Parts: sequence; structure tokens; C-alpha cells
Amino acid sequence: MLELIFLFLVIGAGTGGELCVSRAMKALGEVHDFRPAALMQFVWRAARVAWMWVGIGLMTVAFFSLLALLSMENVSFVVPVTAMSYAAGAAGAALFLRERVTKQRWLGVLVVCLGVTLVWLSRR
Repeated sequence: MLELIFLFLVIGAGTGGELCVSRAMKALGEVHDFRPAALMQFVWRAARVAWMWVGIGLMTVAFFSLLALLSMENVSFVVPVTAMSYAAGAAGAALFLRERVTKQRWLGVLVVCLGVTLVWLSRR
């Protein structure tokens, strides 16, 4: 049961963190100037966006959940099963970021989900 909780934390918090950071970056815009002073200014602007900190916090939870999960399960199980984050990412992009997800991408997500199902069914 604890493994399942950590798995959902890895997928949910990790994907949620990525979506929050993506939202922050969309608000900031693209980086066009790669001089050190300009990059530092960009980092300073990013540090003032709340979505960035929410994303970093969620990704931290996901990282430590992944460490816990890897201490309980084999990496040959954990890595493929955490690929469910691709499905969560596509759904989150469509719902949270209002991105258009094409049919071809949804088909790719379905293929990943089928692969995850095969790995899940091979568990012990």
C-alpha cells in the first residue's frame, strides 16, 4: 500500500510540478539573451513567480517519493510504471494549461499506458 502512495506521489507531484513550472515559464516568456547578466535577471524574475515555487515544491516531493519507491521496488518496475506521468502530463496540459493535445499525441499516451499495464501485470 505504501508503494502505491509513493507511486501516485511521484506521478502526481512530479507532473503537477512540471505543469506549474511550465505555467510560470509561459508567463515569463522565452529566453532570448544568454549573456550572464541577462540570465541572472531572468532567474530573478522567475524567482518572483509563485507558480515557479509551487512547481519546485511539488517536484521536490516527487523526487523524495521516487527515492522512497526505489528503496522498496526494483528499478525495472519503478521506471516503466512512473511513465504514467506522460498520461498525467498530457491531461494536465489540456486541462490546466489549455494546450491542444492532438489525436496522435493521445495515441502515443495510450501506447505508453498499455506498456505500463504490461509492466504492472508482471509485478511479483
